[in-house]
Amino acid sequence: MNLNLFKRPSDLPVQFWIVAFVGFINAVSFTLIIPIIYPYAQQFQLNDFEASLLITSFAICQFIGTPILGKLSDRFGRKPLLILSLFGTVLANLIASLSTVAWLLYAARMLDGFTGGNNSIAKAVISDITDFSQRAKAFGIFDAVFRLGFIIGPGLNYIAQQLPTFPGISSLGMCFLLAAAIAFFGTLMAIFFLPETLSVTQEVDLDWQDFVFIRIFQAAVRPKLGNIFILTLFSGFTFTIFTFAFQPFVIRILKQDPETLPLIFVSIGILGFASQIFSFQPLTKNFNLIDVLFVALLIRGIVFFLIPTFPYLNIFAVLIVIFALVNPFPLPILSAIVSLNSSKREQGEILGINASYLSMANALGPAFSGVIISYFGYQSPFWITGVLTVITALFALTLKSDFKCKKAAAK
Repeated sequence: MNLNLFKRPSDLPVQFWIVAFVGFINAVSFTLIIPIIYPYAQQFQLNDFEASLLITSFAICQFIGTPILGKLSDRFGRKPLLILSLFGTVLANLIASLSTVAWLLYAARMLDGFTGGNNSIAKAVISDITDFSQRAKAFGIFDAVFRLGFIIGPGLNYIAQQLPTFPGISSLGMCFLLAAAIAFFGTLMAIFFLPETLSVTQEVDLDWQDFVFIRIFQAAVRPKLGNIFILTLFSGFTFTIFTFAFQPFVIRILKQDPETLPLIFVSIGILGFASQIFSFQPLTKNFNLIDVLFVALLIRGIVFFLIPTFPYLNIFAVLIVIFALVNPFPLPILSAIVSLNSSKREQGEILGINASYLSMANALGPAFSGVIISYFGYQSPFWITGVLTVITALFALTLKSDFKCKKAAAK
């Protein structure tokens, strides 16, 4: 086992650890509400499709809002936009906890999406304060800490439902209230402890061109980086097909109780966190980032294909362990490649665009998976996304010579 990611914290500036802690708090707040989105929707008499729109509307609004926040952070600075984004999460979760009608719940999820660019802004902060030799390590640690939040959040969800309720707030609503309180703590951390990391010397001159979203799609044909944006889209799309199909497959095909799902999620989170800590730094230090990305996507695709092919609980458990060990790699590697191949001045905008492509995938994947399940059954999405993920891995390999990402940790 290798602890190089955390072995020499002095390698990274103190600002990194502050923003990593803010990212951890944000992850806890976000994942605290994920397990109860569907049952909370049922309290508002929403059907399955209407409940799915709570997820889709969040992802679409995040797709729109993230590049705006990223662009503004390039001009006004990282700190004020990060604070604004975090406060949006506070307000959105507070509204959701107090909602009595469905349209207000939708509005809360959309607000959370519009202001949900805090992760890409945090990554822009990391880009500001790290050099080439530190970048992959920093993104790896940040993603590992973020994943640690994904372990703790679902556990806090259970605790929140046991708390005494307030008038007008159900036990499920308490999850949103606790998420708002945690996000508020993160906001205070950013206000009082995080210094500005970008020196804004140019005159601020915004125009409507900054808000023309066709530029997001035009980015797909941008030299070099356009291919990475497309890779991010397909990596996220294939993954979210799996995440939507996963729950009904466990319940309908493997005949497990719904209570089994949180245990699986926590197990995946723990294994993924351990894999990030012990494996990420050695692999990115000794191998080309594209090579690591290719292998991770290839294994993920094979696992997706095998899950419905052998629908037995013991085989499923083994495959989920393999999936959990390789799943942490694609996102931080893609972020590192984008950061290493864009100028310092445009880090916020470029990382914001990349995050928007991921948000687009988050909106498209579940809807696509739902259609496939409706027409072809619970197993079909796994086979389809398995093949698509392998194709995505092969596409990644074709980009190896195009990017500055050889042995990213080397000085």
